[in-house]
Amino acid sequence: MPDDRKFSVSQITERIKNSLEAEFGSVLIEGEISNCKPYPSGHIYLTLKDTNAVISAVMFKNYVRSLNFKPKDGTSVLAHGSIQVYPPRGGYQLVITKMEELDKTGDILAMLERRKRLLAGEGLFDEERKQPIPRFPSVIGVVTSPRGAAIRDILQVLGRRAAGIRVIVLPAPVQGEEAAPLIARRIEQANQWKLCDVLIVGRGGGAMEDLLPFSEEAVVRAIAGSKIPVVSAVGHEIDWSLSDFAADLRAPTPSAAAELVSENHAETLAGIRHFSAMLRQATESRLERARLLIRPFGIENLEQRFRMILQPRLIRFDDAKEELLDSMRETVENRRRRLELLKTRLESASPRAILERGYSVVVNTSTGKLLRRAGEVKAGDLLSIRLLEGSVRAQALEPRAHHLKSYPSKSAR
Repeated sequence: MPDDRKFSVSQITERIKNSLEAEFGSVLIEGEISNCKPYPSGHIYLTLKDTNAVISAVMFKNYVRSLNFKPKDGTSVLAHGSIQVYPPRGGYQLVITKMEELDKTGDILAMLERRKRLLAGEGLFDEERKQPIPRFPSVIGVVTSPRGAAIRDILQVLGRRAAGIRVIVLPAPVQGEEAAPLIARRIEQANQWKLCDVLIVGRGGGAMEDLLPFSEEAVVRAIAGSKIPVVSAVGHEIDWSLSDFAADLRAPTPSAAAELVSENHAETLAGIRHFSAMLRQATESRLERARLLIRPFGIENLEQRFRMILQPRLIRFDDAKEELLDSMRETVENRRRRLELLKTRLESASPRAILERGYSVVVNTSTGKLLRRAGEVKAGDLLSIRLLEGSVRAQALEPRAHHLKSYPSKSAR
Protein backbone atom coordinates (compact mmCIF):
# COMPACT_ATOMS: atom_id res chain seq x y z
CA MET A 1 0.00 0.00 0.00
CA PRO A 2 1.24 3.56 -0.70
CA ASP A 3 2.75 5.53 2.14
CA ASP A 4 0.21 8.19 3.10
CA ARG A 5 2.73 10.32 4.93
CA LYS A 6 2.89 13.81 3.51
CA PHE A 7 6.19 15.77 3.25
CA SER A 8 7.17 19.16 1.92
CA VAL A 9 10.19 19.35 -0.35
CA SER A 10 12.23 20.82 2.47
CA GLN A 11 11.10 18.10 4.90
CA ILE A 12 11.93 15.19 2.60
CA THR A 13 15.24 16.78 1.62
CA GLU A 14 16.11 17.29 5.27
CA ARG A 15 15.36 13.64 6.06
CA ILE A 16 17.49 12.51 3.10
CA LYS A 17 20.28 14.83 4.24
CA ASN A 18 20.21 13.50 7.79
CA SER A 19 20.08 9.92 6.59
CA LEU A 20 22.92 10.17 4.09
CA GLU A 21 25.21 12.29 6.21
CA ALA A 22 24.67 10.03 9.20
CA GLU A 23 25.35 6.82 7.27
CA PHE A 24 28.20 8.19 5.11
CA GLY A 25 29.87 10.59 7.52
CA SER A 26 33.24 9.07 6.65
CA VAL A 27 33.81 7.12 3.43
CA LEU A 28 36.67 6.03 1.16
CA ILE A 29 35.84 6.18 -2.55
CA GLU A 30 38.01 4.95 -5.38
CA GLY A 31 37.45 6.47 -8.80
CA GLU A 32 38.82 8.38 -11.75
CA ILE A 33 38.99 12.19 -11.75
CA SER A 34 37.02 13.89 -14.50
CA ASN A 35 36.06 17.48 -15.22
CA CYS A 36 38.58 18.76 -12.68
CA LYS A 37 38.30 22.56 -12.21
CA PRO A 38 40.61 24.42 -9.81
CA TYR A 39 39.11 27.80 -8.82
CA PRO A 40 40.95 31.05 -7.98
CA SER A 41 39.64 30.71 -4.43
CA GLY A 42 41.82 27.60 -4.04
CA HIS A 43 38.94 25.09 -4.00
CA ILE A 44 38.88 22.19 -6.48
CA TYR A 45 35.62 20.93 -7.98
CA LEU A 46 35.71 17.58 -9.75
CA THR A 47 33.84 14.41 -10.61
CA LEU A 48 34.78 10.90 -9.51
CA LYS A 49 33.62 8.17 -11.84
CA ASP A 50 33.91 4.54 -12.77
CA THR A 51 32.41 2.62 -15.66
CA ASN A 52 28.78 2.93 -14.54
CA ALA A 53 28.39 6.00 -12.34
CA VAL A 54 29.69 9.42 -11.35
CA ILE A 55 29.63 11.47 -8.16
CA SER A 56 30.32 15.18 -7.76
CA ALA A 57 33.03 16.15 -5.30
CA VAL A 58 34.74 19.19 -3.86
CA MET A 59 37.97 19.69 -1.97
CA PHE A 60 38.31 22.98 -0.12
CA LYS A 61 41.56 24.90 -0.17
CA ASN A 62 42.54 24.14 3.44
CA TYR A 63 42.62 20.43 2.45
CA VAL A 64 44.10 21.07 -1.03
CA ARG A 65 47.30 22.23 0.64
CA SER A 66 47.96 18.70 1.92
CA LEU A 67 47.99 17.16 -1.57
CA ASN A 68 51.30 15.84 -2.87
CA PHE A 69 50.17 15.71 -6.52
CA LYS A 70 48.24 17.90 -8.94
CA PRO A 71 44.74 16.55 -9.62
CA LYS A 72 43.85 16.28 -13.32
CA ASP A 73 41.42 14.43 -15.55
CA GLY A 74 42.08 10.72 -15.94
CA THR A 75 43.94 10.34 -12.63
CA SER A 76 42.80 7.43 -10.46
CA VAL A 77 42.53 8.41 -6.82
CA LEU A 78 41.40 7.19 -3.42
CA ALA A 79 39.34 9.96 -1.80
CA HIS A 80 38.44 10.18 1.90
CA GLY A 81 35.59 12.42 3.00
CA SER A 82 31.90 12.62 3.77
CA ILE A 83 28.66 12.79 1.82
CA GLN A 84 26.86 16.09 2.18
CA VAL A 85 23.49 17.13 0.78
CA TYR A 86 22.93 20.67 -0.52
CA PRO A 87 19.19 21.36 -0.10
CA PRO A 88 18.90 24.45 -2.39
CA ARG A 89 19.89 22.25 -5.34
CA GLY A 90 18.57 18.95 -4.10
CA GLY A 91 21.89 17.33 -4.83
CA TYR A 92 24.64 15.59 -2.94
CA GLN A 93 28.41 15.60 -3.22
CA LEU A 94 31.50 14.14 -1.66
CA VAL A 95 33.42 16.64 0.46
CA ILE A 96 37.01 15.37 0.25
CA THR A 97 39.38 15.88 3.16
CA LYS A 98 42.19 13.61 1.95
CA MET A 99 43.08 12.29 -1.48
CA GLU A 100 45.92 10.16 -2.76
CA GLU A 101 46.89 9.26 -6.29
CA LEU A 102 46.62 5.57 -7.22
CA ASP A 103 49.42 4.12 -9.29
CA LYS A 104 47.31 3.11 -12.35
CA THR A 105 45.94 4.71 -15.46
CA GLY A 106 42.28 5.66 -15.59
CA ASP A 107 39.95 3.22 -17.27
CA ILE A 108 39.07 5.63 -20.08
CA LEU A 109 42.66 6.57 -20.79
CA ALA A 110 43.68 2.91 -20.74
CA MET A 111 40.88 2.03 -23.13
CA LEU A 112 41.84 4.90 -25.46
CA GLU A 113 45.47 3.87 -25.36
CA ARG A 114 44.61 0.29 -26.33
CA ARG A 115 42.37 1.51 -29.16
CA LYS A 116 45.04 3.93 -30.33
CA ARG A 117 47.62 1.15 -30.59
CA LEU A 118 45.16 -1.05 -32.46
CA LEU A 119 44.24 1.59 -35.04
CA ALA A 120 47.82 2.80 -35.40
CA GLY A 121 48.85 -0.79 -36.13
CA GLU A 122 46.42 -0.74 -39.08
CA GLY A 123 48.17 2.35 -40.46
CA LEU A 124 45.22 4.72 -39.94
CA PHE A 125 47.49 7.32 -38.34
CA ASP A 126 50.36 7.14 -40.84
CA GLU A 127 51.60 10.48 -42.15
CA GLU A 128 51.93 9.08 -45.69
CA ARG A 129 48.17 8.73 -46.09
CA LYS A 130 47.34 12.28 -44.98
CA GLN A 131 46.04 14.66 -47.67
CA PRO A 132 46.96 18.33 -48.05
CA ILE A 133 44.31 20.89 -47.13
CA PRO A 134 43.10 22.78 -50.25
CA ARG A 135 44.60 26.24 -50.52
CA PHE A 136 41.39 27.91 -51.68
CA PRO A 137 38.34 25.82 -50.75
CA SER A 138 35.08 27.18 -52.15
CA VAL A 139 32.84 24.94 -49.98
CA ILE A 140 33.56 23.90 -46.38
CA GLY A 141 31.61 21.11 -44.67
CA VAL A 142 31.18 21.05 -40.89
CA VAL A 143 30.11 17.93 -38.96
CA THR A 144 28.97 19.12 -35.54
CA SER A 145 25.92 20.02 -33.50
CA PRO A 146 23.93 22.80 -35.22
CA ARG A 147 23.10 24.26 -31.80
CA GLY A 148 26.55 24.11 -30.24
CA ALA A 149 29.07 26.87 -29.67
CA ALA A 150 31.47 25.27 -32.16
CA ILE A 151 29.39 26.03 -35.26
CA ARG A 152 28.85 29.63 -34.10
CA ASP A 153 32.59 30.13 -33.66
CA ILE A 154 33.34 28.58 -37.06
CA LEU A 155 30.76 30.70 -38.89
CA GLN A 156 31.94 33.84 -37.15
CA VAL A 157 35.58 33.25 -38.12
CA LEU A 158 34.75 32.34 -41.72
CA GLY A 159 32.44 35.34 -42.06
CA ARG A 160 35.25 37.63 -40.96
CA ARG A 161 38.13 36.04 -42.89
CA ALA A 162 36.52 34.54 -46.00
CA ALA A 163 32.99 35.77 -46.49
CA GLY A 164 32.76 34.26 -49.99
CA ILE A 165 33.17 30.63 -48.84
CA ARG A 166 30.03 28.48 -48.72
CA VAL A 167 29.49 26.47 -45.52
CA ILE A 168 27.47 23.26 -45.37
CA VAL A 169 26.52 22.06 -41.88
CA LEU A 170 26.04 18.30 -41.54
CA PRO A 171 24.20 18.05 -38.20
CA ALA A 172 25.09 15.35 -35.69
CA PRO A 173 25.00 14.97 -31.91
CA VAL A 174 28.44 15.35 -30.40
CA GLN A 175 28.03 13.32 -27.18
CA GLY A 176 26.10 10.33 -26.03
CA GLU A 177 25.70 6.83 -27.41
CA GLU A 178 24.06 7.99 -30.66
CA ALA A 179 26.78 10.48 -31.50
CA ALA A 180 29.52 8.28 -32.96
CA PRO A 181 27.38 6.40 -35.57
CA LEU A 182 25.80 9.64 -36.81
CA ILE A 183 29.14 11.49 -36.99
CA ALA A 184 30.61 8.62 -39.04
CA ARG A 185 27.50 8.61 -41.26
CA ARG A 186 27.76 12.37 -41.96
CA ILE A 187 31.41 11.98 -42.99
CA GLU A 188 30.44 9.18 -45.37
CA GLN A 189 27.57 11.25 -46.82
CA ALA A 190 29.86 14.21 -47.45
CA ASN A 191 32.15 11.91 -49.44
CA GLN A 192 29.32 10.11 -51.21
CA TRP A 193 27.80 13.34 -52.54
CA LYS A 194 31.06 15.28 -52.78
CA LEU A 195 29.51 18.08 -50.79
CA CYS A 196 32.65 20.10 -49.97
CA ASP A 197 36.33 20.66 -50.58
CA VAL A 198 37.37 20.25 -46.94
CA LEU A 199 35.56 18.86 -43.90
CA ILE A 200 35.75 20.10 -40.29
CA VAL A 201 34.75 17.48 -37.70
CA GLY A 202 34.54 18.54 -34.07
CA ARG A 203 32.83 20.14 -31.12
CA GLY A 204 33.53 22.51 -28.23
CA GLY A 205 35.23 21.55 -24.99
CA GLY A 206 33.88 19.23 -22.33
CA ALA A 207 34.74 16.46 -19.92
CA MET A 208 36.76 13.55 -21.22
CA GLU A 209 33.74 11.23 -21.37
CA ASP A 210 31.88 13.88 -23.43
CA LEU A 211 34.59 13.71 -26.09
CA LEU A 212 34.54 9.91 -26.38
CA PRO A 213 32.39 9.77 -29.57
CA PHE A 214 35.32 11.29 -31.49
CA SER A 215 37.53 8.42 -30.33
CA GLU A 216 35.11 5.65 -31.40
CA GLU A 217 36.38 3.29 -34.09
CA ALA A 218 33.53 4.14 -36.46
CA VAL A 219 34.40 7.83 -36.44
CA VAL A 220 38.16 7.26 -36.66
CA ARG A 221 37.75 4.85 -39.61
CA ALA A 222 35.36 7.23 -41.38
CA ILE A 223 37.87 10.05 -41.08
CA ALA A 224 40.78 7.87 -42.20
CA GLY A 225 38.78 6.65 -45.22
CA SER A 226 37.54 10.10 -46.28
CA LYS A 227 38.52 11.25 -49.77
CA ILE A 228 37.77 14.78 -48.65
CA PRO A 229 40.56 16.27 -46.47
CA VAL A 230 39.45 16.34 -42.84
CA VAL A 231 40.36 18.83 -40.09
CA SER A 232 39.78 17.51 -36.56
CA ALA A 233 38.68 20.22 -34.11
CA VAL A 234 37.64 18.50 -30.88
CA GLY A 235 37.45 20.41 -27.60
CA HIS A 236 39.95 22.93 -26.35
CA GLU A 237 43.68 23.01 -26.96
CA ILE A 238 44.46 20.64 -24.07
CA ASP A 239 41.80 18.12 -25.16
CA TRP A 240 42.50 15.27 -27.57
CA SER A 241 40.75 12.40 -29.26
CA LEU A 242 41.73 9.62 -31.65
CA SER A 243 40.15 11.64 -34.46
CA ASP A 244 43.09 14.05 -34.14
CA PHE A 245 45.50 11.28 -35.19
CA ALA A 246 43.40 10.06 -38.12
CA ALA A 247 42.58 13.52 -39.52
CA ASP A 248 44.69 15.20 -42.19
CA LEU A 249 45.12 18.21 -39.91
CA ARG A 250 44.50 18.74 -36.20
CA ALA A 251 43.20 22.12 -34.96
CA PRO A 252 43.29 22.99 -31.23
CA THR A 253 39.77 24.50 -31.33
CA PRO A 254 36.88 24.85 -33.81
CA SER A 255 37.75 28.54 -34.24
CA ALA A 256 41.34 27.59 -35.07
CA ALA A 257 40.06 25.06 -37.63
CA ALA A 258 38.08 27.81 -39.38
CA GLU A 259 41.18 30.00 -39.40
CA LEU A 260 43.32 27.21 -40.84
CA VAL A 261 40.98 26.39 -43.74
CA SER A 262 40.53 30.09 -44.56
CA GLU A 263 44.14 31.05 -44.01
CA ASN A 264 45.05 31.33 -47.68
CA HIS A 265 41.88 33.25 -48.45
CA ALA A 266 42.67 35.76 -45.74
CA GLU A 267 46.35 35.98 -46.70
CA THR A 268 45.53 36.33 -50.39
CA LEU A 269 42.87 38.94 -49.72
CA ALA A 270 45.25 40.83 -47.45
CA GLY A 271 47.97 40.55 -50.11
CA ILE A 272 45.62 41.81 -52.82
CA ARG A 273 44.61 44.75 -50.64
CA HIS A 274 48.22 45.48 -49.83
CA PHE A 275 49.41 45.37 -53.45
CA SER A 276 46.32 47.29 -54.55
CA ALA A 277 47.17 50.04 -52.09
CA MET A 278 50.81 49.99 -53.23
CA LEU A 279 49.76 50.13 -56.91
CA ARG A 280 47.34 52.96 -56.23
CA GLN A 281 49.98 54.85 -54.29
CA ALA A 282 52.63 54.28 -56.98
CA THR A 283 50.20 55.34 -59.74
CA GLU A 284 49.17 58.47 -57.88
CA SER A 285 52.82 59.25 -57.20
CA ARG A 286 53.75 58.87 -60.88
CA LEU A 287 50.77 60.95 -61.97
CA GLU A 288 51.69 63.65 -59.50
CA ARG A 289 55.26 63.64 -60.76
CA ALA A 290 54.00 63.85 -64.35
CA ARG A 291 51.74 66.77 -63.39
CA LEU A 292 54.66 68.50 -61.73
CA LEU A 293 56.83 67.93 -64.82
CA ILE A 294 54.15 69.16 -67.23
CA ARG A 295 53.08 72.16 -65.17
CA PRO A 296 56.18 74.28 -66.05
CA PHE A 297 55.33 73.97 -69.75
CA GLY A 298 52.00 75.80 -69.46
CA ILE A 299 51.76 79.26 -71.07
CA GLU A 300 51.61 81.12 -67.79
CA ASN A 301 54.23 78.92 -66.15
CA LEU A 302 56.55 79.18 -69.15
CA GLU A 303 56.43 82.97 -68.96
CA GLN A 304 56.95 82.83 -65.22
CA ARG A 305 59.75 80.29 -65.62
CA PHE A 306 61.41 82.45 -68.29
CA ARG A 307 61.20 85.40 -65.95
CA MET A 308 62.63 83.32 -63.14
CA ILE A 309 65.55 82.36 -65.37
CA LEU A 310 66.06 85.82 -66.94
CA GLN A 311 65.42 88.03 -63.93
CA PRO A 312 68.47 86.97 -61.92
CA ARG A 313 70.66 87.52 -64.97
CA LEU A 314 69.17 90.95 -65.59
CA ILE A 315 69.75 91.83 -61.96
CA ARG A 316 73.32 90.60 -62.21
CA PHE A 317 73.78 92.59 -65.42
CA ASP A 318 72.40 95.76 -63.80
CA ASP A 319 74.57 95.20 -60.75
CA ALA A 320 77.64 94.70 -62.95
CA LYS A 321 76.76 97.82 -64.96
CA GLU A 322 76.36 99.90 -61.81
CA GLU A 323 79.60 98.53 -60.41
CA LEU A 324 81.39 99.37 -63.67
CA LEU A 325 79.92 102.87 -63.75
CA ASP A 326 80.80 103.41 -60.11
CA SER A 327 84.30 102.17 -60.78
CA MET A 328 84.63 104.44 -63.81
CA ARG A 329 83.27 107.41 -61.87
CA GLU A 330 85.68 106.72 -59.07
CA THR A 331 88.60 106.38 -61.49
CA VAL A 332 87.66 109.59 -63.29
CA GLU A 333 87.23 111.38 -59.98
CA ASN A 334 90.64 110.15 -58.82
CA ARG A 335 92.21 111.29 -62.09
CA ARG A 336 90.46 114.62 -61.84
CA ARG A 337 91.71 115.15 -58.29
CA ARG A 338 95.27 114.25 -59.38
CA LEU A 339 95.06 116.62 -62.27
CA GLU A 340 93.80 119.36 -59.98
CA LEU A 341 96.62 118.63 -57.60
CA LEU A 342 99.20 118.63 -60.39
CA LYS A 343 97.71 121.76 -61.83
CA THR A 344 97.91 123.42 -58.45
CA ARG A 345 101.50 122.31 -58.04
CA LEU A 346 102.40 123.45 -61.52
CA GLU A 347 100.69 126.74 -61.06
CA SER A 348 102.34 127.28 -57.70
CA ALA A 349 105.74 126.52 -59.26
CA SER A 350 105.31 128.78 -62.32
CA PRO A 351 107.38 132.04 -62.50
CA ARG A 352 104.24 134.08 -62.78
CA ALA A 353 102.90 132.63 -59.54
CA ILE A 354 106.18 133.49 -57.89
CA LEU A 355 106.00 137.01 -59.22
CA GLU A 356 102.45 137.31 -58.01
CA ARG A 357 103.67 136.60 -54.51
CA GLY A 358 105.91 139.73 -54.69
CA TYR A 359 109.10 138.19 -55.89
CA SER A 360 111.06 139.53 -58.92
CA VAL A 361 113.69 138.28 -61.38
CA VAL A 362 117.03 140.17 -61.45
CA VAL A 363 119.38 139.89 -64.44
CA ASN A 364 122.90 141.35 -64.75
CA THR A 365 122.59 143.20 -68.01
CA SER A 366 126.32 143.20 -68.66
CA THR A 367 126.63 139.43 -68.33
CA GLY A 368 123.02 138.41 -69.02
CA LYS A 369 123.05 136.04 -66.03
CA LEU A 370 120.18 135.54 -63.71
CA LEU A 371 121.28 136.67 -60.27
CA ARG A 372 120.71 134.50 -57.27
CA ARG A 373 123.32 135.75 -54.80
CA ALA A 374 124.57 139.20 -53.83
CA GLY A 375 128.14 138.09 -54.36
CA GLU A 376 127.47 137.85 -58.07
CA VAL A 377 126.97 141.64 -58.26
CA LYS A 378 129.56 144.37 -58.06
CA ALA A 379 128.93 147.96 -57.36
CA GLY A 380 128.04 149.84 -60.49
CA ASP A 381 126.60 146.79 -62.37
CA LEU A 382 123.50 147.57 -64.32
CA LEU A 383 120.60 145.34 -63.38
CA SER A 384 117.29 144.49 -65.05
CA ILE A 385 114.53 143.76 -62.56
CA ARG A 386 111.46 142.03 -63.93
CA LEU A 387 108.28 142.43 -61.98
CA LEU A 388 104.82 140.83 -62.38
CA GLU A 389 103.93 143.63 -64.63
CA GLY A 390 106.77 145.40 -66.39
CA SER A 391 110.47 145.73 -65.57
CA VAL A 392 112.86 148.21 -63.96
CA ARG A 393 116.46 149.08 -64.85
CA ALA A 394 118.73 149.77 -61.90
CA GLN A 395 122.41 150.15 -60.90
CA ALA A 396 123.95 148.24 -58.00
CA LEU A 397 125.39 150.53 -55.35
CA GLU A 398 126.70 148.29 -52.55
CA PRO A 399 125.97 144.50 -52.67
CA ARG A 400 125.45 142.94 -49.27
CA ALA A 401 125.23 139.22 -48.59
CA HIS A 402 122.43 138.08 -46.29
CA HIS A 403 122.23 134.45 -45.14
CA LEU A 404 118.66 133.09 -44.92
CA LYS A 405 117.82 130.52 -42.29
CA SER A 406 117.24 127.17 -43.98
CA TYR A 407 114.28 124.92 -43.01
CA PRO A 408 114.21 121.15 -43.47
CA SER A 409 112.17 119.87 -46.37
CA LYS A 410 108.90 117.99 -45.90
CA SER A 411 110.60 114.73 -46.78
CA ALA A 412 113.25 115.36 -44.13
CA ARG A 413 110.56 115.98 -41.52
